[in-house]
Amino acid sequence: MRWAVKSVAAVLAAGFFGSFAGALHPLGDSLAVFRLPIAVLFALWVIWSPWPYWIRWSVAVLCLGAMGQIVALKYVSPPAGPVVVYQKNLLFQNDQVAALVADIRSANPDIVALQELTSRNADVVRTLRPDYPHQASCALTSWARVAILSKWPVEGEICIEDQGLVGIQIASPDGTFWAFSLHAFWPWPHGQDRQLAQLLPVLEGLEDPIVLAGDFNMVPWSFALNQIARTTQTTRAGPLFPTLIKMGAPLPIDHVYAPGGGRASQRDLLGSDHSGVLAEVVVFE
Repeated sequence: MRWAVKSVAAVLAAGFFGSFAGALHPLGDSLAVFRLPIAVLFALWVIWSPWPYWIRWSVAVLCLGAMGQIVALKYVSPPAGPVVVYQKNLLFQNDQVAALVADIRSANPDIVALQELTSRNADVVRTLRPDYPHQASCALTSWARVAILSKWPVEGEICIEDQGLVGIQIASPDGTFWAFSLHAFWPWPHGQDRQLAQLLPVLEGLEDPIVLAGDFNMVPWSFALNQIARTTQTTRAGPLFPTLIKMGAPLPIDHVYAPGGGRASQRDLLGSDHSGVLAEVVVFE
């Protein structure tokens, strides 16, 4: 029994502390996705273990701190800003295009960021062209693209093919900034770290402010997303809410980042497996 207790505790400890090690190895970010349930299990297991009192409660406090950090994100968000962004992973086989277009028009955003744009759902961008005449897209795969749409005029464009990033330099009434749509790969072992190694130098070299929206396939407390925020000098629009249910797990992986952050709200699925995100962000602080 003692051996079993120690073995399970060792596995949970490796998972918990490993979830903070994304800077050392991308496996750490994969573990970070499950940090909350790992922390709960680790705390409960250690509290009821025969280990010395000071070890049990020291570990429990660490776990409670990690849980509190995540739970707090559900209730904290920067103030809303004047630039409205609609973020949506369409799902390649979306058959509710009309309903999705109606939802976008009702929200009346300034910018629309889309992922998994395919021949089956391309009517979304075609139908929205009168509302959003300034559009750019870029290939992620041979059958799917990322797209960014704007009401305001565009002065430049960036497309990183096969890496899921497209951006436009927007001339807004308040100034010029870059707006990007990103479809990040799944984390380790699916190459998200290698993808970001190619994309972040591009973003770091831009002089204008950046708004970055997308399906990041990663939680906001991960090393990867903290690295993105530092590189782009942005803050995630909050509060935290799940945008994808995967094997019963609610995952907050669709986000909008802007220099001053902003307030985000959840939109319906509308034919996708991802909820939409509507964010009112601060671009010029």
